[in-house]
Order: sequence, then C-alpha cells, then structure tokens
Amino acid sequence: MSAAPKRDQYDVVIIGAGPAGLAATADAAGAGLSTLLLDENAGPGGQVWRAINSTPVKEEALLGTDYWSGAEIAKAARDSGAEIIHRATVWSLDRNLEIGVSVGGGSAFIKARRVIIATGAQERPFPIPGWTLPGVMTAGAAQTMLKSSGLVPDCPTVIAGQGPLLWLLAAQILRLGGRIDRVLDTTPRANYMAALPHAFGFVTSPYFMKGLAMMREVRAKVPVTGGVTELAAAGNGKLDAVSYVTAGGKRETLSAELLLLHQGVVPNVNLAMAAGVEHRWNELQLCWTPVLDALGNSSIPGIAIAGDGAGIGGAQAAVWRGRAAAGSAIKASRSNAKVSDVSAQLRRAERGRAFLDTLFQPAKQFRIPQGDTIVCRCEEITAKDVLDSVAIGATGPNQLKAYRRTGMGPCQGRLCGLTVTELMAEARGKSPQEIGYYRLRAPVKPIMLSELANLPKTEEATKAVVRG
Repeated sequence: MSAAPKRDQYDVVIIGAGPAGLAATADAAGAGLSTLLLDENAGPGGQVWRAINSTPVKEEALLGTDYWSGAEIAKAARDSGAEIIHRATVWSLDRNLEIGVSVGGGSAFIKARRVIIATGAQERPFPIPGWTLPGVMTAGAAQTMLKSSGLVPDCPTVIAGQGPLLWLLAAQILRLGGRIDRVLDTTPRANYMAALPHAFGFVTSPYFMKGLAMMREVRAKVPVTGGVTELAAAGNGKLDAVSYVTAGGKRETLSAELLLLHQGVVPNVNLAMAAGVEHRWNELQLCWTPVLDALGNSSIPGIAIAGDGAGIGGAQAAVWRGRAAAGSAIKASRSNAKVSDVSAQLRRAERGRAFLDTLFQPAKQFRIPQGDTIVCRCEEITAKDVLDSVAIGATGPNQLKAYRRTGMGPCQGRLCGLTVTELMAEARGKSPQEIGYYRLRAPVKPIMLSELANLPKTEEATKAVVRG
C-alpha cells in the first residue's frame, strides 16, 4: 500500500517492517489494538528478509532457510488486520507520541497511544583510504541488490571485513553463480582469545553449526586471507586495486573492480535519539544503545524500541523483542489481557551473542582513521580536519558542526557519527560517553519543504514543526 494513514490516532504505531516490526504488528493487531505499521521500503522484511514477497531468487537453498523463515511472519502481519503502509518515511517523533510521516509526496501528523520503534540496524562505518571511490560498496548494499533483483558480481571482486553477514553474503553470491576473487578477514587475532570465555554459550547456540558450515562453504571456493591489519582501496576515479597488510606484516595488492566492505552492524539510533530517548555507549558493541527495560520500554513513556535498534542481537532475537514490546503495549491498553512471557525464548535467541560481539569487535585502525582518510562523506571531511578542529577548540560532535559541518549532510550523521565520536574521544583523552553524539532533531530524513508548508495549519502541527 502507499495511501496515507486512514486515521489520526492509533493504539499502536510501529515503525519498521523488519523481523521485530512484523512480529509486533501481528501480535498487537491480533489482540484487537488499532495498529499502524509504517515502513520506507517497497515491501516487508527489512534488511534481513528484504523482498521476502518479491525476490526473483525462488530456490530456497540459495538464500537459506533463515531468510525464508520471514515469509510466515510477514504473512501473519499482513493477515492481522493492521493497517500497513510501505514507502512511508517517518521523519519526526516527539515525546507526545506525535509522528510526522511522508507518503507519496505528502506529509501528515498522526498520534499514537504507544509507539514501537523497530528501525533495525545499519552497517558500521568502515572508513579506510579510498572507501568513497566508485566500485566500493557495503556488503549490505550488495545483499540488497542480490535479494531484490538477483544481481551478483561478475567482475573481479574482493570482500573485506568481518562478521556473520560477510560470510553469509559471500555464500549467497557464490550460490547464485557470482564472482569473488578473495575474502580479506580483518578479525583481530587477539579477539579469538578474548572470546574464548564465551565459547560455550556460542557452541550451544543455534548459530554455531550454521556459521561453521557457511565458512567452510566459502573457504572451499574462494581464497581467504585472515588477520588483515591494514586495508585500502586505490584507483584513479574508480576502484582499480585493493591493498592490504597480512598478520605477518606483508603488504599485498589485488586488482579489483568491486570491493564489498563490512565490519558488523550497529543500531540505527537517529529517530529514537531525535525523540529524546536516553542512549548510552556500549563498550562491548562499540556503539550507542538505548536505555530500555526488559520489555523494550524506553526513557520516554509510551515509546518502546525492539529489534536490533535496541542493541544488536540478530533476527530471531528481534522477533522476540518485537513480541515483548507488543505484549507491553497490549497490557497498557487492556490491563486484563493475557500476554505470553517470551523472556525464555529471547534468552535462547541471544545465546552466544557475547562470543560474537567479542570476536567480531572491529580493530581500532578500522574504526578510527588517520590523515586524509574521509570521515564525513557528505561534506568530504577528513580525519585530519576533525583533529585540527579539536586542536582549536571543538569539544564534541555538536561543536564540530560549527567548524566542519560534519553530520549535517543528507545522511545526517549515519555514516560518520560513530567515527567522529571515537576520533574525538581519543584525541581528547575521554570516553565516547563523555564526548557524546550529534544532537539529532526532526526531520530525521530529508523531505520536501513543500510538504512542511502544506501540513494542516493546526496549533499542534505548528508546534511540531517548530520543535523540529
């Protein structure tokens, strides 16, 4: 659907149609609550189950059973009676649970008694020399093309980085007949020893055998270089080569026309932060995560966060977090309603997470760049520019805006925010928590000025725009 919301107010508004949002929608609407699901993509699934209803890749083995498990939840949400609007951009959310949404070129404000933010994760910035060259993409972007259109690389291709998604993407590309010339694994050698105390939880989790089989599948077909300590993309106007340094200190160069980068995912925090939800720096996952209770309720009454936006936990954990948040919304609306306790299922889905977070914690040199490496892609600000600004008085990301405009481009800090925080923290000898993050505000996604101008001229609408 692409029509505007049918009502001015709902019991529950869910933002994001990934695993958490779909599960929350099915449960909330199934309990009889007036439920609206808003998602900016053309169909349900989020990144994990992207194009679940429309992918041209129909053979189950090619994308894997974990992908196709999303079809049942997507159907449950569709059949629940909830109002579902795709291609909807949520650009504002405030403490009064008023939501600004843009659909089909027009914006409107709607109210909710409860809001569940299920905006999921985004890929962690991977600021290496040359990462802005044409021919350098994120693994997530490549996977979107694969799932949505069945497109895979047919040119000299290198995949570099670390984490489960890197191996999953490599396996999927190879199954579809795509080309991969080399996998460059940047997992620090020291991480293996650090993760060892958490190994039992991982070995007894459902992810161990799947992950092992996937890595064996890729290694059987593609050369893998482990322990990479330096990485750079090179080329004159486009990617021509990838250079790297091995664990033994040897520098090597590969010809390449496509470089796919990935070093894990982090919560997509922009909407929640703009709404004023309290966040803390997570020392294990090295990112900002919201402060939540066991049911996903945030520091703002009525706003819950579910899925990877609450902290990276994977698709199955996201489903149970979505159901927990929906259960809380159901109880708030109908105190006598019977809601299942899903805490045991959530703990089972999160088993082994500490091992993965420790093993795949990115190395410092791949998070905190130096010299002329671009930090803010929108404004073309380098690491040296940021450090020069610190030297003359910039104390944090918000002050840096006045010096260099970082975080003020179209991505609104999504591609540079973590890098800026850690870079400034190191330069000033402070923790990321002390340095802080960009002060985010509406609109959190770009919209046309004409949409704001054409909003209903009510007092509440005017206040909302002014607050933004």
